[in-house]
Amino acid sequence: EVQLQASGGGLVQAGGFLTLSCAASGSSLYYLDIGWFRQAPGKAREAVTCSGGDDGSVRYADSVKGRFTMSSDSAKNTVTLQMNDLKPEDTARYYCAAQVEGRLPWIRKQMALESEYQYWGQGTQVTVSS
Repeated sequence: EVQLQASGGGLVQAGGFLTLSCAASGSSLYYLDIGWFRQAPGKAREAVTCSGGDDGSVRYADSVKGRFTMSSDSAKNTVTLQMNDLKPEDTARYYCAAQVEGRLPWIRKQMALESEYQYWGQGTQVTVSS
């Protein structure tokens, strides 16, 4: 059973940065496609970044392009989400999600959907003050 543990959230001023981590257990990251989602109060959960496809390419939501970067550390079996130049609208609870490699539909130029992921972490809160 794959388990995901997200951490690294906190309170930061606008323009600041945070690094979120998603530690995976029960499977090597090599066999998983990872996504990060966020949910603000009263809003639907939205995809922030996701990896998939034959080449493990990474896609980003337009709202975070150029500011957020997802990377992986195979030695630690951990995926990180580096978030720079944070804005108040980035305030949300952030979740990492995983699916067995190759099982995401990975439709051209589209972000993966929440329903396409089988495993979820518990989330970590990010609050950006203005």
